[in-house]
Amino acid sequence: MSQSPTLSVKEIRTDRLLLRRAVYASDRDGLIELSTDPEVQAHLGGPRPLDEVERHLGTVMAAGETSTPGSFIVADTTTDQVVGSLMLSRRPADRAGHVTEEGGELELGYLLRRHAWGAGYAFEATTAALRAAAAELPDQPVLIVTQSTNARSLRLAARLGFRPVSTFHEYDAEQTLCTAPLAAFRA
Repeated sequence: MSQSPTLSVKEIRTDRLLLRRAVYASDRDGLIELSTDPEVQAHLGGPRPLDEVERHLGTVMAAGETSTPGSFIVADTTTDQVVGSLMLSRRPADRAGHVTEEGGELELGYLLRRHAWGAGYAFEATTAALRAAAAELPDQPVLIVTQSTNARSLRLAARLGFRPVSTFHEYDAEQTLCTAPLAAFRA
């Protein structure tokens, strides 16, 4: 696709959340929890090994910023503690799950720490990121890909206005591909 690859903004604020590219030493424990918690990672292939997560975090923290364009730390605006992470980046064309022939569509993904589940943070963070993208990027399809057994994620996708269009197998599990036009999130 010929559009800008990702959002250029470094921060997005909501009433309760700050989505930021900056990574601080105080984020370390929350980010480790996101990657190693079996319940958080249940629909993502399971928890990652602690030593692997620590090596990756060492690199990210040395850079002082999230390593993937379109990736954000989701932090509580009052405490600046990590609530989760969010990414809005291009889905590689060589992976399954596309709605355009050339692939490379924007893909939305997010993770929340267990203590943040059920508080509306996922909806708030994803809506804010999609609105920022709609203000900056031309209209285009946005994807959410989630395991078909992840009922919570599918409910959030529907609440955001995404509709399921197909299923496919990846990572030894059935995945549901949902899509929405970016223009639907213009404020």
